[in-house]
Amino acid sequence: MLEAEHRCLLLHSVKPACHCSSLKGQEVMLRWVLFALFFGICASAGKQKGKQAAKSKSPDLSRGWGHSIKWVKSYSDGLAEMVQSQKPLMVIHHKEDCPHSQALKKAFVANKSIMKMAREDFIMLNLVGESGDKNLAPDGFYVPRILFVDPTLMVRTDIQGKFRDHLYTYEPADVEALANNMRKAKVLMHLDL
Repeated sequence: MLEAEHRCLLLHSVKPACHCSSLKGQEVMLRWVLFALFFGICASAGKQKGKQAAKSKSPDLSRGWGHSIKWVKSYSDGLAEMVQSQKPLMVIHHKEDCPHSQALKKAFVANKSIMKMAREDFIMLNLVGESGDKNLAPDGFYVPRILFVDPTLMVRTDIQGKFRDHLYTYEPADVEALANNMRKAKVLMHLDL
């Protein structure tokens, strides 16, 4: 009888061990499935972040001249959009390391009238450097320099700032003169057509 009890205990001790190893196998399998699922989710999230990072690294065309303004990428893009929209093109030549450009930029952004006209009435381009078109440098290459081009592709050399040696430059104190010149570019553009 002891031998029978011993076999019975032995069988019972073996069965739970088999049952436990079966559960352990299922646990291990479940862990691997969860790990694979977690890894897949992380990989997918990484791809999404990569796409968002690529979008956010697109160049800021405003360069600080007004984030609410729609800026064109290049002079040729500006000309094409100007002809299509029949709005004048305003070209701002500046340099990031020029204190006069930086001061004008601050005054430009602070003037609500200028910002409203820039958003609504103009195709806007700001260039760090030159466009390559000599028509945009009628009195030389300097910064800051602002010129207007009308939809007939004519550079408006008649719309000038107050300086006689640099006809198309403006200082921070000249933002009202710039706003008036923007109004001239709008009105004259409509009369010329």
